[in-house]
Amino acid sequence: MKNLTQILARMGGVNLLPVAVAAVAFVLIGVPSSWVTLTVAGLAMGMMIFLMASGLSLVFGLMDVLNFGHSAFVSLGAFVAASVLTWLAGWLGADSIFLNVMALFLALTAALIVGLAGGWFFETVIIRPVYKDHLRQILITMGALIVAEQLILAVWGGTPMAVPRPQFLEGAIILGDVSIEIYRIFAFLLGLAVYVALYLTLNRTRIGLLIRAGVENREMVEALGFRIDRLFIGVFMLGSALATLGGAMWAGYETLISPSLGAEMMIVVFIVVIIGGLGSIEGTLLGAIMVGLVGNYVGFLMPKMALASNMILMMAILMWRPSGLRPAVK
Repeated sequence: MKNLTQILARMGGVNLLPVAVAAVAFVLIGVPSSWVTLTVAGLAMGMMIFLMASGLSLVFGLMDVLNFGHSAFVSLGAFVAASVLTWLAGWLGADSIFLNVMALFLALTAALIVGLAGGWFFETVIIRPVYKDHLRQILITMGALIVAEQLILAVWGGTPMAVPRPQFLEGAIILGDVSIEIYRIFAFLLGLAVYVALYLTLNRTRIGLLIRAGVENREMVEALGFRIDRLFIGVFMLGSALATLGGAMWAGYETLISPSLGAEMMIVVFIVVIIGGLGSIEGTLLGAIMVGLVGNYVGFLMPKMALASNMILMMAILMWRPSGLRPAVK
């Protein structure tokens, strides 16, 4: 293990792990066209998981809050976006790219607005009384998750809901023997754009500096005249909005969703946050890409092992790096 760590450090660190996994998969799969298709699918899946997990990592890293109700926002975003797309079905099937884009924009915007409003309510009513108490955070957010799932069930019912896609995201790009779905390309680019925006906001802006300073020494920042409580509400709202955005994108990826979506994704989201390093946005991105790639490769090579691949990956990484791939620096 020590030699492996030293080699990776010299070559670029853990950031090269996805490249190493892809190289090994290329040899095992043996068919370049299948490998490219699986790799693109894994990257797209990883970026959608990153959207869901980044909010949880952000809230934990900056606010030290264990929010087990995070997956409720994933389900909420999926159903809100699916409902808007269903209402705008005429726009989705139109030959006009403008109408297609507007329908998708309105669906994603609706999911984000619901996430922002839900995040404000969640932080103000549920989380604020239990700051600095992890046990109570776990209990109360688990209870909130159960209530949220029942509300989703009451509003949308228990029947799986079909999710239409805009016409311009349907189909695939054919490059020789390689077929790449357009939706997966869009999902990858959206996830990448969100990561860049998060990174720049937290590391290159005054707001990001104030948030990080408030985590380290809240009293000092408040003494300078800044309202840290408002900044923390904003962080929680942003984390919830990212979860609803990820849920909306995942709904279009699956095209058929049920109220259990959030509970199903909760395990994957927590695995990503753990193996990436608690509280690290960079680690969350790396962990999400690893989960996406490994899941697709293992599903192709050993279908019976597909469901266990995430757990095996987490065990292997934590045995090697107990703090995760890119833990946050406190």
